[in-house]
Amino acid sequence: MNKTRSRLIKMLHDSSAPVSGPALAARLDVSRAAIWKHIEALRDAGFEIDSSPDGYNVTAVTGYNGPTITFGLEAPYRVEYADQYESTNDRARELAKMDVTDDVAVVADAQTGGRGRLDRQWSSPSGGIWVSLLLHPRCSPAELPVYTFAAAVAVVRAVQQCGIDVSIKWPNDVLLSRDAPEVDSSTGRKLAGILTETAGEADQVSWLIVGIGLNANIDSTALPPAATSLQSVTGAVDRRALLQRVLNSFAELTNPIDSADILDAWRAHSTTLNQQVRITTPRKTIEGIAVDIQAPGALIVQTDEGTETVHAGDCEHLRPTGNNSWHPSQSSAWRWKESHDTTLLCCRCRCRWVVSAQAHTPSESTSRRSWAGFRDCLCPGTLLFDRYVAPRLSERHQQQVSLKL
Repeated sequence: MNKTRSRLIKMLHDSSAPVSGPALAARLDVSRAAIWKHIEALRDAGFEIDSSPDGYNVTAVTGYNGPTITFGLEAPYRVEYADQYESTNDRARELAKMDVTDDVAVVADAQTGGRGRLDRQWSSPSGGIWVSLLLHPRCSPAELPVYTFAAAVAVVRAVQQCGIDVSIKWPNDVLLSRDAPEVDSSTGRKLAGILTETAGEADQVSWLIVGIGLNANIDSTALPPAATSLQSVTGAVDRRALLQRVLNSFAELTNPIDSADILDAWRAHSTTLNQQVRITTPRKTIEGIAVDIQAPGALIVQTDEGTETVHAGDCEHLRPTGNNSWHPSQSSAWRWKESHDTTLLCCRCRCRWVVSAQAHTPSESTSRRSWAGFRDCLCPGTLLFDRYVAPRLSERHQQQVSLKL
C-alpha cells in the first residue's frame, strides 16, 4: 500500500464529517482524479464510502487486508498484507535484511509454511490471524524474552474482549481457560502461539521479529487435535478488529517497555503458575510446582530438591494442584516468625491477605483459628506471596513466601 493511500485512509478516519475531494487533493498534493481512483480502490478493498456534495465519508469497513487493517489502527506499525505468505516471519526477516527501519506488521490471510518453536509445523489456513511484527528495540539481547510475554498478554486482552476466557501457558501459548467450552480439564486447548526471532551484536539488538499465530475463523477439524479456534467456541469473529486490538495492546505494553508491569500482567493471566509441571530442556527434565517468573521471563520451579530457574524448555502441565479451602496452619512447614503485622500480596491474582501479629504463634491451634477467618486466595496450588510490612505496604521485603500444599 503506497504512502498516498495510507495518508488518505488516515484523513478519512480522523475526520468526523465528510471530506471533499478538492480538500483531499490539496492536502495530498494529487489531482482530484487520483483521489477518485484511490476512493474506488478502497471500496474494492471493503470500505463502504458515501459520496455527497459535502465529500467522502466512511460508513463501514468489512474487508481484511492492508488498507482495512490500517484504518483506525492506533499502533504505530506500517501494515504489509498478502493473501498468502510461506511465513510472515520469513517475510519480516526479508524486510529486516533490506534495512527497513520502520516498524512493520506483516499480515497474511494464510501461510503455507507456518512454524512454531523448534521449527515445528504450525497449521495456518485461511481465516486465522497470522502476523509478524518487525521491530527495532533499543535493548540488549538479554532483555528480549519480555517481548514474547508482552505479545501473550496482548493476545489474551484482545481475545477476552470477544467474551472468551483465556490464559497463558509458559512460555508462549495462549489457551482456552479450563472452564471454557470444549476444554480438556487438565491442559486447556491451544488458541495461539508466539515465535520471536532476532539478530544483532552481543550488546545491541539490530531487529526483533515477534510472530503471532491466532486461530480465529477456522474450523477446528482443520487444526491439530491439541488446538481449537475462536470460531469453534463463539462463532466467527471480526478478524480486523481483533488484530487491531492485539496490535494496539502490544504497542501500549512496549512503548515504552516496562518489564515489571508486563511480568505482573503475565502472572495475572497465567495458567502455569501454581501448577505441577514437567519442563523438558536439552540437558534435563525438571518436575515440580511452577511458583513464579522472573525477568526477563524465566520460570521458577519448586522441586523436591530445591528451586530451579528455567530459561527455556517445553512445559507440560501434569495436573491441577490444591484447593481454595486450604489455610497455612494445615502445613507443618508453615510457621510465622514475625512479631509485627504483615500483609501478603498474591503474586498471581494480587489479592491481599492481612495477617496480624497474633497469628504468628507457633501454636497450630492458634494459627488455625486465626487463619480460619481470612479470605481464601483465588489461586489453587502453591501460593506465592510478596510480603510487606504494614502499614508501609509499598515497602517490599527481599524474600517471598511460598506455601506448598
